[in-house]
Amino acid sequence: MSESEAQKDVVPAKFKDIIKTIEEMSVIDLSELVKVFEARFGVSAAAPQMVVAAQGNAAGAEDAGAEKATVDLELTAVGDQKVQVIKAVKDALSLGLKEAKDLVDAAPSSIKKGMKKEEAEALKKTLETAGATVVIK
Repeated sequence: MSESEAQKDVVPAKFKDIIKTIEEMSVIDLSELVKVFEARFGVSAAAPQMVVAAQGNAAGAEDAGAEKATVDLELTAVGDQKVQVIKAVKDALSLGLKEAKDLVDAAPSSIKKGMKKEEAEALKKTLETAGATVVIK
């Protein structure tokens, strides 16, 4: 049994319909949903990072503040190896095949927002190796 199958088995009955709906959504729709949650409930996906920074000492907090600088990764062109790019996006972002394909087909589009620069550089290299043209913003 894979990890995702194990996670599916532990979904409480009252959330099964919600989870099923979310599983069928495209990446773009999921991104929009996250923004709605953030606006509606006043939360942010970046909140855990702020907690870590708050736990450090004063010097550590300054270092964490410098590391908070985030970047967005944008897929500008797919190139000739579209299938390889879809596979790379699927693996790197832990998406389903359909979601990865939809994201690649939507190019130019944002692949991932709010990434640490180091993570963005690594993902950029992976996607460029697969044949995509990627820009860090």
